[in-house]
Amino acid sequence: MVTKTEETELNQFEIQVENGGGGAWEYLCLVRKLKLRRSEKVLKHGSSILNDPRKRSALGPDEWTLNEQVAIAAMDCQCLDVAQKCIKVLQKKFPGSKRVGRLEALLLEAKGLWGEAEEAYSSLLEDNPLDQAIHKRRVAISKALGKPSIAIELLNKYLQLFMADHDAWKELAELYLSLQMYKQAAFCYEELILSQPIVPLYHLAYADVLYTIGGIENLISARKYYAATIDLTGGKNTRALLGICLCASAIAQLSKGRNKEDKDATAALELHSLAAAAVEKEYKQKVPAKLQLVSSVLRSLKI
Repeated sequence: MVTKTEETELNQFEIQVENGGGGAWEYLCLVRKLKLRRSEKVLKHGSSILNDPRKRSALGPDEWTLNEQVAIAAMDCQCLDVAQKCIKVLQKKFPGSKRVGRLEALLLEAKGLWGEAEEAYSSLLEDNPLDQAIHKRRVAISKALGKPSIAIELLNKYLQLFMADHDAWKELAELYLSLQMYKQAAFCYEELILSQPIVPLYHLAYADVLYTIGGIENLISARKYYAATIDLTGGKNTRALLGICLCASAIAQLSKGRNKEDKDATAALELHSLAAAAVEKEYKQKVPAKLQLVSSVLRSLKI
């Protein structure tokens, strides 16, 4: 994650370079160090250096690194002729390089040659089955082609190798949700909560999924995870507060005429009242024009 100090330094460099104050190479190095793209700026200033024989020769071995950086930026900006030129330079210098091979496959993607790109990635994985970037590119291709089922299959295989990749679990959950496969999505959020128990976003997403699935047990669990979200955010998550109210109403409706499975009904009612009051207070302070509507909706919930 980029710190505020690093972001300030980068912005200062960018202003300096944009106004002709020099330091283009240092700026490009900082962008690379912080693992940012800033594609338009990188393409502009990187190409300026590569197209100047004197500046390019002064880079020494860093010339190849800059070619790679500019190639990626050019693909982001759909300047595919520039990307092709940089990749050709690298192919000549490093024939048979797998790293250059990844750039070649990326260029095929940028051109919309999905089948050829997939073949290129599959070939690269045969030589290095643990290349995370290539696995993720295959997932990206499947998503771009509108094939979420294949993307899910690929992500599941990836997670068998890299179980600690939180972003992959999150992406898999979102893919399951897009197909309304809620139980599978819930499993992904359970994995995320186990590995990162203090991230409120995962508790909230898991609660939403449990609420969607429904049923007394799931609703009671959803209420617990909405409460955990509120606790982790210092009571500032309006969505979780509303979730508490909705769960209370749904549980009350399902419990009618039965032995109540939620044994602590008094505490549950108190929790609902506190959540509803917090929501109204939030709207009164931030969106007063909608307070009456929100209050009306909350009163309409049958508890």
